[in-house]
Amino acid sequence: MPEWEDERDGGAGTVTETRSEPKVAKPRLFKVLMHNDDYTTRDFVVWVLQSVFHKSENDAVRVMLHVHQTGVGVCGLYTREVAETKVQKTERLAREHEYPLRLSMEPEE
Repeated sequence: MPEWEDERDGGAGTVTETRSEPKVAKPRLFKVLMHNDDYTTRDFVVWVLQSVFHKSENDAVRVMLHVHQTGVGVCGLYTREVAETKVQKTERLAREHEYPLRLSMEPEE
């Protein structure tokens, strides 16, 4: 609710109203991290990156190769709720396809 202040102009009969807008903080963002394993196929990882994280084919391949070579890679940056949903959806898809693919989240610094 905005706050209103009345400022009287030295008895001249005028009233000035000042409205204070509340400051809205930006939500904290979280990185969704994908971890490499020896069993999940590259094709499945690319498919997940395209279907769940909406990456282009080129970006999905780039992230998949980074995960494969370094052991972990960033799938995207999201609010907490969106990040949690993407992690859960990806891990559910991995289980359904019998892959041990794991993801995690960490706050963006």
